Amino acid sequence: MPSSPETGPTPFFPPWRRTLLIAAVVVAGFGLTMRVFYPGVMTYDARYVYEDIAHGFYGDWQSPVMTALWALIDPIAPGSASMFLLMTTLYWLGFGLLALLVARRNIWLALALPLLAVLPPAFVFAGIIWRDVLLAALWLLAAALALAVADRGWAARVPAQIVALSLLALGVLLRPNALLAAPVLGAFILWPSQFFWKRAVMIYLPAVAGFYALIQVSYYSVLGATRQHPLQSIMVFDLGGITHFAKDNQFPVSWTPQQTALLTGQCYQPTEWNIYWMYDPCQFVMKRLEGDKIFGTDAIPAAWRRAILSHPLAYLRHRAAFMWNFTTKENLTMWTYDIDNPPEVVFKDNPAFMALKSVHDRLSSTPLYRAGTWLILCAAVCGFAWRSRGTPTGAFAFGVGASAVLYIISFFAVGVASDFRYAYWAVLAGITGAVAIALRPSAAK
Repeated sequence: MPSSPETGPTPFFPPWRRTLLIAAVVVAGFGLTMRVFYPGVMTYDARYVYEDIAHGFYGDWQSPVMTALWALIDPIAPGSASMFLLMTTLYWLGFGLLALLVARRNIWLALALPLLAVLPPAFVFAGIIWRDVLLAALWLLAAALALAVADRGWAARVPAQIVALSLLALGVLLRPNALLAAPVLGAFILWPSQFFWKRAVMIYLPAVAGFYALIQVSYYSVLGATRQHPLQSIMVFDLGGITHFAKDNQFPVSWTPQQTALLTGQCYQPTEWNIYWMYDPCQFVMKRLEGDKIFGTDAIPAAWRRAILSHPLAYLRHRAAFMWNFTTKENLTMWTYDIDNPPEVVFKDNPAFMALKSVHDRLSSTPLYRAGTWLILCAAVCGFAWRSRGTPTGAFAFGVGASAVLYIISFFAVGVASDFRYAYWAVLAGITGAVAIALRPSAAK
């Protein structure tokens, strides 16, 4: 990314001063994150993972790889703090490295990156311990590393690409549905100087197969994870949706007339599958499936296949309803509950956290917190980046944007809850991709 008179450094910003300025802003952002969130906001999902460490248990409902990773780093700062420090470090390394790269061309766009990193809706999730936040931070750093070595020789490029691909794979191991989006980002990491769409198409299916094999080997051969059948939660949600829209029971059990009326009427909501597991009056579904030892057996997949083949339109209506809710409706955003003392607000004595919560609460009903907004932005990034995909920054923008689009779209088939956090990779991809395409195409070469 060589200099040009139009966008290159001014006399006021020679390379050393530019680097110090970016470093100072990034360090300030890291410090702000520590001030607001330390020792990290523990969610129920995170608590389940952390408790598994104490029991030496690896299950595949939550990622067993996250359990192993957390166990590895926990001695650094036991409890939520260890994972929080890892996430925060990855987050600011990604934004910081990108800012330094952009600063070669435009100091003002470079400064915009860390400033955008402390604005909603990116920053409000930075200290919340969710796999989705960790995945986004890992992939951001992976993409930044690939961009950093796009114009380097093989001796510098290959080691950085190996690290970037490892970060990409770790993200897939945290969120297995990410395997559908990972090959696109992987194509950019392999060929960061320009985005070769034909190569991306050629490697797509082999890469998906490879990531799937990596999940199987890592989960069950290496870690010996217990099979808890998380895929069947998707099937239960689908069976409930098809039952509702087809007005005919699709579960592999019979129900009382009252239960059938609930299943075809009021039980179904296109928001989450937990309705059939945890909430009255419909938790009788999972109580029955687990009590009769049906959940986790071949009976659920068999019923799921029959239901889709018998009522394909009902399945599509259910999935479309879920996706509409996920992308356009107001869903769970920033986690603020103290899981040790519900329903109290966590960190209520921390004025910095409460100030951020206040800002979040005012904005949570706006398009900023709609997954569809970020899906559209990432699609727009891809569109604008297409013409400049032959440059490193254009390839970066297209790679992160397209992977985020595919990641959100994957929830059409596998989504079981519509929390905004599932779109978090699209938030970071949209922000950084937009800044990348804001550079002049000639300056990105």
